Amino acid sequence: MQCLGLSRRHRSRELYLQERSLKVAALNEQRLGLQNDEDLHALLKGSQLLKVKSSTWRRERFYKLQEDCKTIWQESRKVMRSPESQLFSIEDIQEVRQGHRTSGLEKYAQDVPADRCFSVVFKDQRNTLDLIAPSPADAQHWVQGLRKIIHHSNSMNQRQKLQHWIHSCLRKADKNKDNKMSFKELQVFLKELNIQVDDSYAWRIFRECDYSQTDSLEDKEIEAFYKMLTQREEIDEIFSEATGSGETLSVDQLVTFLRDQQREEAAGPALAISLIERYEPSETAKAQQQMTKDGFLMYLLSADGSAFNLAHRQVYQDMNQPLSHYLVSSSHNTYLLEDQLTGPSSTEAYIRALCKGCRCLELDCWDGPNLEPIIYHGYTFTSKILFCDVLRAIRDYAFKVSSYPVILSLENHCSLEQQCVMARHLRTFLGTLLLDQQLEGVTNSLPSPEQLKGKILLKGKKVGGLLPREGGGGSEATVVSDEDEAAEMEDEAVRSNIQHKPKGNKVSLAMELSNMVIYCKSVHFEGFSRPGSPKQAFYEMASFSENRAFRLLQEAGNSFVLHNMGHLSRIYPAGWRTDSSNYSPVEMWNAGCQIVALNFQTPGLEMDLYQGRFQDNGACGYVLKPDFLRDPNSTFNPRALTQGPWWTQKRLIIRVISGQQLPKVNKSKNSIVDPKVIVEIHGVARDMASRQTGVVINNGFNPKWNTEFEFDVAVPELALIRFTVEDYDVSSKNDFVGQCTIPLSSLKQGYRHVHLLSKNGDLHPSATLFVKISFQD
Repeated sequence: MQCLGLSRRHRSRELYLQERSLKVAALNEQRLGLQNDEDLHALLKGSQLLKVKSSTWRRERFYKLQEDCKTIWQESRKVMRSPESQLFSIEDIQEVRQGHRTSGLEKYAQDVPADRCFSVVFKDQRNTLDLIAPSPADAQHWVQGLRKIIHHSNSMNQRQKLQHWIHSCLRKADKNKDNKMSFKELQVFLKELNIQVDDSYAWRIFRECDYSQTDSLEDKEIEAFYKMLTQREEIDEIFSEATGSGETLSVDQLVTFLRDQQREEAAGPALAISLIERYEPSETAKAQQQMTKDGFLMYLLSADGSAFNLAHRQVYQDMNQPLSHYLVSSSHNTYLLEDQLTGPSSTEAYIRALCKGCRCLELDCWDGPNLEPIIYHGYTFTSKILFCDVLRAIRDYAFKVSSYPVILSLENHCSLEQQCVMARHLRTFLGTLLLDQQLEGVTNSLPSPEQLKGKILLKGKKVGGLLPREGGGGSEATVVSDEDEAAEMEDEAVRSNIQHKPKGNKVSLAMELSNMVIYCKSVHFEGFSRPGSPKQAFYEMASFSENRAFRLLQEAGNSFVLHNMGHLSRIYPAGWRTDSSNYSPVEMWNAGCQIVALNFQTPGLEMDLYQGRFQDNGACGYVLKPDFLRDPNSTFNPRALTQGPWWTQKRLIIRVISGQQLPKVNKSKNSIVDPKVIVEIHGVARDMASRQTGVVINNGFNPKWNTEFEFDVAVPELALIRFTVEDYDVSSKNDFVGQCTIPLSSLKQGYRHVHLLSKNGDLHPSATLFVKISFQD
């Protein structure tokens, strides 16, 4: 009888937990705006899927969406695998692809119909998850369900993301799943939130919220605790000052705040009313055209309250100037996922670069087996991929993020026969996307990004001038090879292979391929032109290693600036960077160099600056250079700064007030972040500067600094500001927590939130810095 009673109690508890789970899932469905969605219900139920790793490795595994509607649980047969390692977050997913649309499924699942196959591609460097569903309907549920969750999660405002995150942490802390929180569970919860609270203080707020005096918090008591936890004193003070200690902001008071504190140019009743309509959660306040404290916080956490100018999130610059007047987002050895010597090559690297807004890709082409050209880093042990597969990926992703032109930088090492195959593939796969003839009327200067919208251009070796040679000219012509980056590499094995190359630097070029190069003819740099005696035609462009470019900048800075007004220049990393490290792009941009190619696969300061620069102008991959880098009479020299139109000195005052929901760096449950903030200016040498706050011990949830810095910036049009948060460690190098880089020309004044990005450049959902920004002339 006792056993029967235990069994009943066990079943009763199981039913209770099941009901609780369904209620939590329903609540999160509602938060996402996906109530009663058939696809979401299928994912919450879970299903058996085949995981594919190779031609011989296919295993059945169970996958299920957790009740938080933001985490996927995957079955694992690995011994000693931790429960956390069996989970991945929806926030980590870059894209969900249906069919044989990754190299894995293309190679290993051709025997399975495409409508049963799908892939989960992640934002970071982790392996793509290739899966086969039992039926097309199951595959459709997973593809559509995941896409809906990603879309709706991205559409949540900052307040909703915060609520969703805190409720997820609550669920993790509720170990016995009774929907109550004991004091011990409260302590676990606070550690999940990345905050170390003194036990006596934690006990005090626990007792304050335990209205029922049951030694546990539930329902409204948890809500009260949540409100106490998320209260922001710094916002309360600003709101109180703006309202004159009132309960709400009137339209006039909001206009005053927007004009005097936020320095909004459009400050007026129309802007104030639109912000109330957009962010005020109280319908009563909205009807009275008033803003409550909740609405005020939602405004400050929104894109309108961001430190990055909302107007610059769309294309706003003049796109009708010659290509040489723009900085162009450009990748070096795009095919590589890791280092330059032994790392893997992948079509996925091209897709990732294009999805980050890259507009100039590199294709290192060599003869392959079966008359199929291949792409890899010559003379090294990097893996090889087919030229045609790369073109297919470029065709599919070239214009998903930006409609402005893509430049394919061809480093051509192929035989005449395989060059003809390259030309055929270019026509077959790219079709009308390929610009293979001169634009009408564009004969004296480079066309504009607007004229080239939706087009793919080739940069490479070419016979003759702008127009194709008449009369065919035979099947080949002998030309000088313009560059071989591998020849600069300092690795012994590479140097040895290069020494065995045939003497002479002439290669045969197929006319069919040559004629496809229109406005980006690769040439050796013969020196800067003198007035009246140009050494380069407008459609010719040179490539420079970073060392040579820095040398030219040092020796003839203004000549380099003037050269870059009418000609494209491509800069690539030095040969010794076999680890795929990067150089700072800022000095090259200061000289007006357009195609400053970096290794996109390597995160760090350089890529942070890159992403910061190119989030401007709608992240379209093209940023218009300042006037003084486009004026043919300019005397600007970034290495020898003098007075001129570029010198518009400003004093920038930054007050770092507080941080919110900083991510855990060390995954150890007991590890809490000790954050400090570093603020840097990157620009001309005179403007480079760095300041840092003190360290806040054991608080990544809501640290406060209230520290003010001043920076004098002489050339603000070339400057970027970088906010970095580090986890201080007394005995080793500080850990990176998050960063945000913003061009000074896109920086908003006033009380602003800085939205932090991860090491790989992805947005942390809730992590922000709260700052006050002001400029003085």
